[in-house]
Parts: sequence; C-alpha cells; structure tokens
Amino acid sequence: MLSVVLIIIGLIAALAGIVGCILPLLPGPMLSFLSLVILDLARDWQPFSLTFLLVMAAIAVGMTLLDYVVSAAGAKKYGATKFGVWGSVIGMVIGIFVFPPVGIFAGALIGAIAGELAMGKSTGQAMRVGWGVLVGNFIGAAIKLAYCLTAFFFYITKMF
Repeated sequence: MLSVVLIIIGLIAALAGIVGCILPLLPGPMLSFLSLVILDLARDWQPFSLTFLLVMAAIAVGMTLLDYVVSAAGAKKYGATKFGVWGSVIGMVIGIFVFPPVGIFAGALIGAIAGELAMGKSTGQAMRVGWGVLVGNFIGAAIKLAYCLTAFFFYITKMF
C-alpha cells in the first residue's frame, strides 16, 4: 500500500516538474529528479542505479543553474542594462498572476522593454533587449523541458 502511495506522489512530482518548466514558481528539474528518487524508494531501490541517480541529480542542479544563466545571457547579449534585467524579472512575476503561463514570457518581454525605455534607450534598442530576454527564457524553458520529459520517460518505463 505504501509503495502505491509513493508511486502516486512520484507521478505527481514528475508532472509538476513538467509544469515547472513553464512556471518559474516550481523547480521543474528538481521535482522531476525527486520523482525518480521516490519511485526508486517505492520499488526498494531497484529501478535505478546509484550512478544513474547521481548523474540525474547533477543534471537537475545544472539545469536549474543554467536556466538563470541562459536567461541573463540572452538579455546581456542583446545589450540589457540592470533596469532591463530587473524589469524583466518584475514583469515575469506580474505576468504569472495576470495571464499565466503565457504572461510569464509576455511579462518578461514587456518588463525588459519598459526597463530599457526608463533608462533612456531608444524604442529599437529596448525592443532588441526584450527580444533577447524572450529568446533566453524560451531556451531556458526548452532545456528544462527536455530534462523533465526525459526523467518522466524513465519514471513511466520503470513504474510498471
């Protein structure tokens, strides 16, 4: 009975991990990794080797850190100032509540543009920075999604 409960909790964590690729409030890769550990625990530590779990843990941590780096790099590559970066973050947070999940990306874009315009950049320069933020956010989400879907695949194949 306990193993069934753990498997259900693990499945919920795996699905929440996938959702977390879009919603920054949820740590997608970490939840996906947690689902693998929960399944392994439910199955008496049989489905996955320690090496596999350590590699998946390292990748999850790397994905989480890389997400921040890719987003910031996208902004900086296109000439963002601190105001543009902060505007992007503030816009993303507001977007979560105004129009989730699309609002996260739209909010980041609008916030970055607003931040750059507040710094006195031209509309063209501000739009370029906004584009960089948007591209960085999409790349970060895609990288996290690839990891989470891979973890979900392993979860499903070892669940039965």
